[in-house]
Amino acid sequence: MRVWIVIIYLLTGTVRAQYLDTMHAVFNHKSSIDARLESRNSFINNELISVTGVRLGVAFQRKLRLGGGFSWLKTNVTRTDISRNEQGQAIDTTTRFLKFGYLCYYLDFVFYKTKRWQLSVPIQAGTGISWFQPESQIKKGFLNRTNYLLVLYEPGITAQFKVTRWLGFGADVAYRFTLKNNKYVGEKLNSPTYAFKLLFWVDQLFYVAFPESKLTKRFGPAVW
Repeated sequence: MRVWIVIIYLLTGTVRAQYLDTMHAVFNHKSSIDARLESRNSFINNELISVTGVRLGVAFQRKLRLGGGFSWLKTNVTRTDISRNEQGQAIDTTTRFLKFGYLCYYLDFVFYKTKRWQLSVPIQAGTGISWFQPESQIKKGFLNRTNYLLVLYEPGITAQFKVTRWLGFGADVAYRFTLKNNKYVGEKLNSPTYAFKLLFWVDQLFYVAFPESKLTKRFGPAVW
């Protein structure tokens, strides 16, 4: 785990100066909408899990993206509690499902870009809640539960390759740090995260397909 932390820290540190030097110039260019549906893989108790999220924000000159969204645990993660009598004999077992959801705030800065390749530093922070839901109450949603505060921070690195002006592939790796507000939620949610992405730029496809349209002449043309 420490290796992941060191690698991400070194990589993010190398782009800090570039980020400060170019920030002013980036904000002087026109902006566009940044909308994403994403899924990230990570681990809880050495079990592979998936966290799904939706994002909506603003992109400046395709070099800086910032915004917010909502993420939630998609995979079923269970814990079995055993009730015992005074003699220590098991008398009952209860299966509980770990659940969490959080509002997230993200910033993604591009520090290297060619015609087809792009490297960026995504940083994400979030605040939300986690809870354990007994199997018998799984359909009751938010009823009869104890909520725990969830605060997290995810720095990372993203690589992207464009096949065409409107289609590409990407991958990112990050590390999720969580607030240790109780014995379970915090220690065991800290984990490396990774994702493989299929990238599709609707606006660039429109500019390619309709080069003479009014929208293309105003906002286009398609660019690498």
